[in-house]
Amino acid sequence: MVRLGRRLLVFVVIVGGFVIGRWVGAQSLPPGLPVTYDRLLKAHEEPGNWLMYGGDYRSHHFSTLEEITSENVQRLRVKWIYQMHRQKVETTPIVVDGVMYVTRPPSDVIALDAATGRALWTYEHRMSSPVYTCCGDVNRGLAALDHTLFLTTLDARLLALDARSGRVLWKKEIADPTLNYTATGAPLIVKDKVIVGIGGAEGGIRGFLDAYDAKTGERAWRLWTVPAPGEPGSETWGTGDAWKHGGGSTWTTGSFDPALNLVYWGTGNPGPDYNGDSRPGDNLYTCSLLAVNPDTGTMKWHFQFTPHDTRDWDATQVPVLIDGVGGRKLVVVASRNGFYYVLDRTTGEFLRAKPFAKQTWTKEIDSKGRPVVNPGQEPTPEGNESIWPGVDGGGNWMSPSYSPATNLLYFMAREERRRFFKTDAPEFQPGEAFFGGGGGGGARFRPEESWGKLVAVSPETGDVKWEHRILAPPWSGVLSTAGNLVFSATPSGNFFALDARTGKELWWFNGGERVFASPITFLSRGRQMITIPIGDVLIAFGLD
Repeated sequence: MVRLGRRLLVFVVIVGGFVIGRWVGAQSLPPGLPVTYDRLLKAHEEPGNWLMYGGDYRSHHFSTLEEITSENVQRLRVKWIYQMHRQKVETTPIVVDGVMYVTRPPSDVIALDAATGRALWTYEHRMSSPVYTCCGDVNRGLAALDHTLFLTTLDARLLALDARSGRVLWKKEIADPTLNYTATGAPLIVKDKVIVGIGGAEGGIRGFLDAYDAKTGERAWRLWTVPAPGEPGSETWGTGDAWKHGGGSTWTTGSFDPALNLVYWGTGNPGPDYNGDSRPGDNLYTCSLLAVNPDTGTMKWHFQFTPHDTRDWDATQVPVLIDGVGGRKLVVVASRNGFYYVLDRTTGEFLRAKPFAKQTWTKEIDSKGRPVVNPGQEPTPEGNESIWPGVDGGGNWMSPSYSPATNLLYFMAREERRRFFKTDAPEFQPGEAFFGGGGGGGARFRPEESWGKLVAVSPETGDVKWEHRILAPPWSGVLSTAGNLVFSATPSGNFFALDARTGKELWWFNGGERVFASPITFLSRGRQMITIPIGDVLIAFGLD
C-alpha cells in the first residue's frame, strides 16, 4: 500500500502469505558512505559513529570522544526525545554518518536524524506466528554492512533492510518459532557473513550459532551448542534424549579478534533450567564461552563456567577482548555465576577467577577453572533460599565497558538472594515453558539482600578498584569515555555519570522509568551527544 500526502509512503511486504512488515517513511535517505568491512575493523578510529553493538569488535563499549568531561558533565541537558511507544526497550542504537538506527519491541527498526531525533523511516515487523518468550518481547539492536541493516526478529527470522529506505531486501527463517525459538540479539558482521544467535532455552530448544551470506542470506554454517549422540561432548548429557531440548541458547552478541580469526560467543543455560535429573553430566556446551572460526563455524576451544547448571546462570554475558602485560591476548567475562574470569583467548586457558558479588554455591574455582561446588546449593521441591547469587545472577547480558584511558573494566553487578525450587522434569510442548522449577519469580528478600552496584576492576586480575552502590539490582549497561567518565543507569531511570578513576558521582538525570539498555555516544554536527532508552523514550543529551 502506498499512501501519498505529506510525502508519506507505506509498503506492506507479503511473503508466503504472511504480512511480515511495513515500511513507513518520508523519503529515501541519500546514499552516503557504505559501512565497509574495513570501517568495521577500524570502528574504534571513528568515535563520531557507533558502528556495531559493542562499539567495536573487542566489545569495549568505550569512546575516545572527550568534549564531555568530568569537568563539564554537569552541563549535560536533554537535546531531543523520541517516543518509542513500546515498553522494555533493550536496544543499543548504531550511528552511521549522522543517522541513528534503533530497534524497538518486538522487532521494528527506526532511522532517526541523530541531530534532532526526527524519524526518517520506520520498518514495522509483522510476526509470522505466536511466539513463546520467557522474558519479554525485546530486541537489542542491529548490524550494518555496506548500505544494508541486519535484524533478527522475535519470530526467529533474519532480515536484510536497505539502510536508505527501510525496505526488505531479503528474509530468512533462522528456526521454527512454533518450536519456541526466538531471536533477540544484534547480529555481528564478520567479513561477508552475518553471525546470529538464537534464544529459547527456557522453551526447550536445542541451541546453535549461525552464519549467513550478507548478500544472499544463504546460511553458510551452523554450530550446534548441544552435541548430538556420537559428537564430541555428547557424553556429558547421559544416554537419553535430553540433548534434543538441551538449551544452550546464544542470544547475546559476541566479539571478534581479526588477528586470530576467532569469534567469541557465550551460551545459555541447559534445559530444563532447574531440574537436571534427565541430563546427568556437565551438559556441554551450555554455560560456556566458545571460540569459533567465522569462516567455517568450527569450534577451536570452549570454556564452561558452570557445569550442569541448575540455577539458570547462563553465560551469555558480553566477552571483552583486551591485551595484557606483554601483549598476551585475553578475554574477560563477568559471569552470571558471580565470578570474574580471565582466559587466554588464543588457547582458552583458564588464568584466574574472582568473585565480584556474594556467592555461596562453590568453595572455590580450581586451577583448571572448574568450580568445587558446595553441598546444599541445588533447587529443592520446597524451595532453597540459601543460594547466592539469585536467578538473575551476579552479572547479566548488559554491556560492560573497558577504558584504555584508565585500564579499568566497568560493569553492573547484582547482589541478590532468591528462592530456587524444583518440580518434576517437564515434557517439551510447543508454546510452553521448559523450566522444571523456578528461581523465585518476583519475590525478593530484605533490601540489604537485593541491591546493585557499578564495579570497576583491574581487567587482568579482577581486583576491585571501586564500587558505586545503587538501590536496586540493575539492568543497564555501561559506557566509558576518554573524558574520564562512566555512564550507566538505575532500574528506576536515574541516568548518571561517574568519575572513571574514582567512582565519584558527578551528574544525574531522573528519567522516571525503568532502564533495560546501554548508553552510547556519538558526534552530531561536530558536537558530542550521549543517548539511552529510558522507559518508552529514547533520550539524547548534549552540553548546553
